[in-house]
Amino acid sequence: MKITVSTDERTPLVDTLLVELEERSHDVEYFGPEAGEEADWPEVTRKAAELVASGKVDEGIVMCWTGTGASIAANKVKGVRAALCRDAETAKGARTWNHANVLALSIQATSESLLKEILDVWFSTPFSDDEWNLQQIERIHRLDAGRD
Repeated sequence: MKITVSTDERTPLVDTLLVELEERSHDVEYFGPEAGEEADWPEVTRKAAELVASGKVDEGIVMCWTGTGASIAANKVKGVRAALCRDAETAKGARTWNHANVLALSIQATSESLLKEILDVWFSTPFSDDEWNLQQIERIHRLDAGRD
């Protein structure tokens, strides 16, 4: 799977994420600084989210200190459904019910072991295809298109 990753700060958690994705055989495109550097979270997040929305990558993982800013910025890109996940159960729900295509994480509050739990669930949980849920996702598509 092709995945884009963005972050405004290169931390050990980011390095763990990149290694973890490589070990899971994902092809990763990274937007962010190298160690000791910083980047503006709206900019790196926008680049990652645009790749997801364009279909050039399958999914994205965006990160900032709390994860909130990255999730807000990602959701400004039409076609992105970013979910800030602080635990595996939230990641499962975001995939099942919200068809989330971008995972937002806090580089401050996410431990390495929690990161692996979230990734396990994120990659193993399919989107729900029941009629009611598909209707909700269609409503989200209409919001994206500026229709109600």
